[in-house]
Amino acid sequence: MLRRMMKILGLNAYHGDAAACLVVDGKLVAAAEEERFNRKKHCAGFPKMAIGWCLKEGGLALGELDHIGVSRRPFANWRAKIFSRLRLLGNSPGRLLERVRSSARAQSFERDLAAAFPEQVSRLRARLHHVEHHLAHAASSFLVSPFDEAAILSVDGFGDYASLLMGHGKGNRMDVLRRVEFPHSLGLFYTAMTQWLGFPHYGDEGKVMALAAFAKPALMEQMRGILQSDPENLFRLNLDCFCHHTGGVEMSWNDGSPSVGRVFSPHLEELLGPARMSGEELTPHHYAVAASMQARLEEVMFEICRELHRLTGSPNLALSGGVALNGVVNGMISEKTPFRDLYIQPAAADSGTALGVAFYIQHQVLEEARSFHMADAFVGPEYGEEECAAALRAAGIEFRREEEIEKAAARLLEAGKIVGWFQGRMEFGPRALGNRSILAHPGLSDMKAAINARIKHREPFRPFAPSVLAEAAEEYFGPRLPSPFMLMVYPFLKEKLGRVPAVAHVDGTGRLQTVSRESNPRYHKLIEEFRRLTGIPMLLNTSFNDSEPIVCTPQDAIACYRHSHMDVLVLGNLITKG
Repeated sequence: MLRRMMKILGLNAYHGDAAACLVVDGKLVAAAEEERFNRKKHCAGFPKMAIGWCLKEGGLALGELDHIGVSRRPFANWRAKIFSRLRLLGNSPGRLLERVRSSARAQSFERDLAAAFPEQVSRLRARLHHVEHHLAHAASSFLVSPFDEAAILSVDGFGDYASLLMGHGKGNRMDVLRRVEFPHSLGLFYTAMTQWLGFPHYGDEGKVMALAAFAKPALMEQMRGILQSDPENLFRLNLDCFCHHTGGVEMSWNDGSPSVGRVFSPHLEELLGPARMSGEELTPHHYAVAASMQARLEEVMFEICRELHRLTGSPNLALSGGVALNGVVNGMISEKTPFRDLYIQPAAADSGTALGVAFYIQHQVLEEARSFHMADAFVGPEYGEEECAAALRAAGIEFRREEEIEKAAARLLEAGKIVGWFQGRMEFGPRALGNRSILAHPGLSDMKAAINARIKHREPFRPFAPSVLAEAAEEYFGPRLPSPFMLMVYPFLKEKLGRVPAVAHVDGTGRLQTVSRESNPRYHKLIEEFRRLTGIPMLLNTSFNDSEPIVCTPQDAIACYRHSHMDVLVLGNLITKG
């Protein structure tokens, strides 16, 4: 008797970076963020368009799914939730019960499925699952990792009233060892300091990580007072410096995109001085605060990793959560802790919980054996040559077809042209990894300024990333763990810094992507061709967008090309005149 294929849809809904993921018989078929379709950056809510695309990609109707899950379990970590809600609501159990009921009504994925797919919902037969936020994060890293056994660490702001989960994975099982619950959070510490530094928007933490390289951590005493070590609880926030536990974390929605209200208190300003206003000039004091904040995060993360290693004895670490996007921390884990190998999937923050939900159901609920390793991020929409050509014609853009597009593009890059590079399936996660990328020559000292002035309009202190041939990475960075998803920051070898000024940060580091022939043959070949012309085995790589989400369709790419000042657009084998 033939075994029926198991079809599972995982969702991140109501958090920022809403997303959907389809797994069929233990294999990842499709995954994408809602923002790529509705063009609202970091959007939250219900990922209707991402679900629709995943089903279309899998050739499925909603009624053919066996399981649907969401990374939200309202009564997880209920003690922390009740305690904080009672404090906020004046110790009124009646008001608490009504607030919980109201929240459940407002965020019902069963109801939203019915509203999004009214013509299909009557045929819905799938089991519905609510998976705790941090269990979804943990599953998203360990259950798709190359490790049969590993320590598991999930760290973010908050999800289901927890901010950290430690675990141990073996085979298809995960055991939870410890949690850190509300109100203490490394992610919230970083968000508060990011806000104090004058960067108020959701996702601005990456800017501050870059800013930290411009100074020495001269304010460590203050930072250790704000984020305190606590052997019993791993760490504690000095709650006098924060207001999330007394006033809640206020979220606002600007055209569907999330924004976090102020989470630090006046006491933080007494310690560090007045908060910087957005757009105000950065001073040496601001740089010192950023450097000290980053250094304190590193100290605490390494303490946590050492404790986790003590509990598990594993040489392997599966890491996830928003804090796992901090490439500076990631790049030092194998140096500063006993862990020797590290896996972080490309959508480490909340969008990746959709992935985790699907694989949690596959392996924890259904107890199926593992058979999939997520070795690349290319699981989004793809568009054929005819679709790309039709979009170019509709836009009135002249183009030609190049059989050896890698050679043609490499020659343009050697000549200093900025190239929009649109290929194959879109990446899942926040990083452009060679399929929705803007590319340039890393060896030209004025290239970073040119891209910022003409296309990206980013703060000048933020670096661009080097995409380096995996086999040549050691030539520029020495022996290091691979970084296929651009989630590791490593120092360049000093003798190589002068060769690639456009991708070297002020402190001599790079947030590199190691590109293998197996994971992305076309991008690898392009960099090989560029190396043949220049001797440099890497390209400057930044995401194909300006301030909007990374482009998804040929039409998105053409719109970005036209309103920016990049020189050339490449869609598959089609190249514009330029």
